[in-house]
Amino acid sequence: MLRVVSWNINGIRSPLQGLTCQGPSNCSTALRRILDKLDADIVCLQETKVTRDVLTEPLAVVEGYNSYFSFSRSRGGYSGVATFCKDSATPVAAEEGLSGVFATQNGDVGCYGNMNEFTQEELRVLDSEGRAVLTQHKIRTLEGKEKTLTLINVYCPHADPGRPERLTFKMRFYRLLQIRAEALLAAGSHVIILGDLNTAHRPIDHCDAGSLECFEEDPGRKWMDYLLSSPGMEAGSHTGLFMDSYRWFHPKQERAFTCWSVVSGARHLNYGSRLDYVLGDRSLVIDIFQSSFLLPDVMGSDHCPVGAVLNVSCVPAKQCPALCTRFLPEFAGTQLKILRFLVPLEQEPVRVQTVLQPSHQIQVQKHPSKARMHSTRPRKSQGVSQRNQKNLMSYFQPSSSLPQPSPDVELPSLPLVGPLTIPKTPEEVTVATVVEDKVKVSEAKNEKEVRTSFWKSMLSGPSPMPLCGGHREPCVMRTVKKAGPNLGRQFYMCARPRGPPSDPSARCNFFLWSRPS
Repeated sequence: MLRVVSWNINGIRSPLQGLTCQGPSNCSTALRRILDKLDADIVCLQETKVTRDVLTEPLAVVEGYNSYFSFSRSRGGYSGVATFCKDSATPVAAEEGLSGVFATQNGDVGCYGNMNEFTQEELRVLDSEGRAVLTQHKIRTLEGKEKTLTLINVYCPHADPGRPERLTFKMRFYRLLQIRAEALLAAGSHVIILGDLNTAHRPIDHCDAGSLECFEEDPGRKWMDYLLSSPGMEAGSHTGLFMDSYRWFHPKQERAFTCWSVVSGARHLNYGSRLDYVLGDRSLVIDIFQSSFLLPDVMGSDHCPVGAVLNVSCVPAKQCPALCTRFLPEFAGTQLKILRFLVPLEQEPVRVQTVLQPSHQIQVQKHPSKARMHSTRPRKSQGVSQRNQKNLMSYFQPSSSLPQPSPDVELPSLPLVGPLTIPKTPEEVTVATVVEDKVKVSEAKNEKEVRTSFWKSMLSGPSPMPLCGGHREPCVMRTVKKAGPNLGRQFYMCARPRGPPSDPSARCNFFLWSRPS
């Protein structure tokens, strides 16, 4: 059996933050435990959010696996995909990207199809965000026949409603993915497209499809309608080249979601959408797929893993393709590091004593790379000035040119004259003392009250949260992050997790601005 799993991990280092990684070997072991927990021969990760310059060896080279990464070339901490194959499922070829722009002609998958509708610059831009890795495997069926299987690990773009150019980018990426997958299929290979497609295909795949305007008219859903065969193969339905494996085995399963909003806590009530898929060509899904599944109990990301089991065995290649991360110079040990130039070689110096001269001796110290002359002639003290240079303190001594007062001459002392005072009677002195004491007490009391009120205002904490209208429970404060006139404003809303409107335990519709506009 061949088990494949796909997971949008939302940062490959995120699941490791909860584990103890006090060294590179520990981090490598932690990632190995995650891969082993998924229990798959091939694990495809999306949204790794690492670029090559920050990729560390514990993440790139895991014992028992060979890995293949695609990095974003446009920005750091963004996008990225990675495929980890067990050594028993080593691919025969691997390639980064869909267009072939980054192909090296050494162990590539090939079969690109007709891409004349794209310019070279457009192909480079589409593949520059690190959204696809292809691995090609040899598989053996239960009848003993060997076939070729190509896995396309893909992280499709998200269409931001406020940025229409991203919708264009997403649809062009979809088109490029379709051309490449159909070309591989036409060349005789079975094809699996798995990953985060960033589109909920059917209303059954979305928690609140009815509230979305023109749900069926979304360009991404129309593209999936054309790519996929309809579940059940009803008469008159469209026959695409690929099938949604989960809907083939679970055509009417509701609330089968793979992505939830972290901010609203929607995963608690399973109020999300299905964005992650394992798509296969029709004959592969119908004849070879044994099951397709979701793993909603696996935490660590806003997505859950999805996967499938195939009734085939994998025939591992004898050697990993050139794209394998263990062949990168920084991990293969072929790249020189700067420490090689800074750490001296520890070798015993060889000393050769030459002919003694009358006044001193000379020793020659030989090293593997250079020789230095060390004289035994006694050196002059470093503290003795050789050019009679004056001491700095000499410039601060009193000058002899200025007249100095004679020690025998005494200057006349002038009497000190104080301010004129008017004598007071004992009664006046007593009254003045009492008044002065009262003033001091009053000033101290006022100062203490001012300080007390200040610290009370500082340490009193925030004002109590208002109660929501549906549950009479304290609200939670949120900040508007969407561009517009209310950007940055804060508001109160129900603190419960988001869920179906019919669920009384879900969030109510309470809303209140924290400050009037």
